[in-house]
Amino acid sequence: MKFTEGMWTVPEGIVPEWAGNVYKVTPSDSGVKLVLSKTLYNRGGTLNSPTITVHISALASDVISFKATHWAGSVQSGPNFALENINTSNVSVVKQDKSVTVKNGSLSCKVNTEENKFAIDFLDDNDNRLTGHAFRSVGYMRDQRDNPYSEGLYRGQKGYMTTNLDLGVGELVYGLGERFGPLVKNGQTIDVWNEDGGTSSELAYKNIPFYLTNRNYGVLVRHAGRISLEVQSERTTRINISVEDEALEYIIIYGATPKDILTKYTALTGRPPLPPAWSYGLWLTTSFTTSYDEKTVTSFIDGFKERDIPLSVFHFDCFWMRGFEWCNFEFDADMFPDPKGYLTRLQKEKRQRICVWINSYIAQESALWEEGRQGGYLVKKMDGNVFQMDLWQAGMSLVDFTNPAACKWYQSYLEKLVDMGVTAFKTDFGERIPFKDIKYHDGSDPSLMHNYYNLLYNKCVQEVLDNKLGKNKGCLFARSATVGGQTMPIHWGGDCESTYEAMAESLRGGLSLGLCGFGYWAHDIGGFEGLPSPDIYKRWVQFGLLSSHSRLHGSSSYRVPWIYDDEACDVLRKFTKLKISLVPYLFACAAEAHEKGTPVLRPLFLEYPKDRNTWALDQQYLLGPNLLVAPVFRKNGEVEFYVPENEEDGNSAWVGLLNGKHYQPGKWYNEKHDFLSLPILVRPDRLVLRNFKILRPEEDFMGEGLEVVYGVMTKDVNVKIMDADGREVNIVSATVGMDGEVNVRESGLQIKARKAGLDV
Repeated sequence: MKFTEGMWTVPEGIVPEWAGNVYKVTPSDSGVKLVLSKTLYNRGGTLNSPTITVHISALASDVISFKATHWAGSVQSGPNFALENINTSNVSVVKQDKSVTVKNGSLSCKVNTEENKFAIDFLDDNDNRLTGHAFRSVGYMRDQRDNPYSEGLYRGQKGYMTTNLDLGVGELVYGLGERFGPLVKNGQTIDVWNEDGGTSSELAYKNIPFYLTNRNYGVLVRHAGRISLEVQSERTTRINISVEDEALEYIIIYGATPKDILTKYTALTGRPPLPPAWSYGLWLTTSFTTSYDEKTVTSFIDGFKERDIPLSVFHFDCFWMRGFEWCNFEFDADMFPDPKGYLTRLQKEKRQRICVWINSYIAQESALWEEGRQGGYLVKKMDGNVFQMDLWQAGMSLVDFTNPAACKWYQSYLEKLVDMGVTAFKTDFGERIPFKDIKYHDGSDPSLMHNYYNLLYNKCVQEVLDNKLGKNKGCLFARSATVGGQTMPIHWGGDCESTYEAMAESLRGGLSLGLCGFGYWAHDIGGFEGLPSPDIYKRWVQFGLLSSHSRLHGSSSYRVPWIYDDEACDVLRKFTKLKISLVPYLFACAAEAHEKGTPVLRPLFLEYPKDRNTWALDQQYLLGPNLLVAPVFRKNGEVEFYVPENEEDGNSAWVGLLNGKHYQPGKWYNEKHDFLSLPILVRPDRLVLRNFKILRPEEDFMGEGLEVVYGVMTKDVNVKIMDADGREVNIVSATVGMDGEVNVRESGLQIKARKAGLDV
């Protein structure tokens, strides 16, 4: 939201109250309290004007919170984002004549307390300024535009807290959730407000009020409601952050590298757990509005087996339940007369894991709706009536997850499905959450619950899987998220069109989400809306099977490969088997996500922040630390990609995993690929574990077929072998001989070394 019109004026009806003076300083063990006022020229300036109370607190090493409050009398009904690992044992607070400094670790916050010269500098250990506040950058905005002038002592008006953080020359901003526009957010106006808007708009399913920059820090805006960010789109030297509230808190996180920032951010907000091994295989769905029954589903699964395409998970989308009754959590008896028996056969005879679609909405026609109404399990309006709407399902209401009894009630139906054999729930929606005239069971603020609701929804479902199957044995497939959502994977990108442009925007969304600590991500292979052409389907298959998780899904058309052409079957077979072979490598990538918050699918900037050429790359990515992937986004098969350079890699060449070609770092390449190929490059002086003998991701990969793939090797290296539960099960050491050949040493394993590009 913009509160200025250029440097000198403000819109009519906006009354800015800028802080310009530190009136009072009160140090404490963990930080300092400031009372800020406008610029004061005499004692009379203390009359008829507001103050802003600021609490600066060191939360952990390299982590400092800044909270500005106008009026403290507002009822704080919540919710807000929980923080973990708070440690104030090493805080330093130093008060001097004209400044006060709060420091913890390598990050310090220095406040200029000289009269009428309020300013703040966030500094690293070398006194390099990261960001801070300068002239007119902390304030309270009175918005009188909707309330015409009236006589009287009081008048109603909107009020916004705003804090404007400086951006330096060449500073770039990343993150802020799964956003489908450019990877670099400079110049954008961003509202952190979850919406169901597809992938081709500025709206987002997963708004995360966290960003990081290429200047060694990140910022978490700790507010669950609507947050407006003007990223160099109002003041070209600042990020202007505002909320319609009396208080605003942000947290600065210092890190020597972007990965270091993510590690500290996820230490505060939660780390991704480890998904089950079977989830890395290929998922197939019924699609959305297509016609299907037992015969259809069985024919699809048998078709994959006949074509030698490994299939791990079958997903039943919305119409597994009867129309107008979502959700009743009962299979449509006309289509699935014996659901428990059928699911059992799919698991035992077809070796399929089962996923079913759900959401948190209960249609009026569902038998559960009356139960929910009588039990008080549904979200209500202020007058006590149940909230209802006809958008999506007729007369539908929302489960009130702030009510513990409602959670148990909802979970009881999911538990029955798990008992039938379901091991994954697609937790769809969670964005269309009303916030006006709404009353929650626990008194939560509806304007905050709009973004926060999905966290309670997904947590409720995750608890069922954890309690019934055990930790990391089942998983979600979620669309909406907020801060903390990374602790309940897997997430997918939502409704995209069946075009190359939508394929590219999906990748941008996944890269941005990964920069907010989300470890695992998928997208609708082939696109959701429309019928993809055979070329788009095959290119999306390549991209999809080189993502952390892979699902074929559409809206009104199926995504089985044989309806496109015979080559589509060949492409899907090849890349499904390639991904399964890389499961040993992906398990290690997942362990890194779990331990450090580093996403499996990551932008090159995250791994190579010193290479300026990587800063804006959003049409290629790294799958884990050691594989560079450049999807093909053109019908003619042409692809352009950049190979990063890094002194730690010795500036040696990368090597094509599929073609064995050498690619020099620091250069751009333009190639043309058929549908059985695309650029997949192996990083120099790194090893990639794989096993082409395993047929399913949950199989034991430690036996026959285990090998390390390498490119250019100039030094001896070690690689840890991790299982699906994040346990280190062995270490492989590779030595480089005088002839350049790589020899492998291991502990009791039959393992080979294979140069990238050589046929298996």
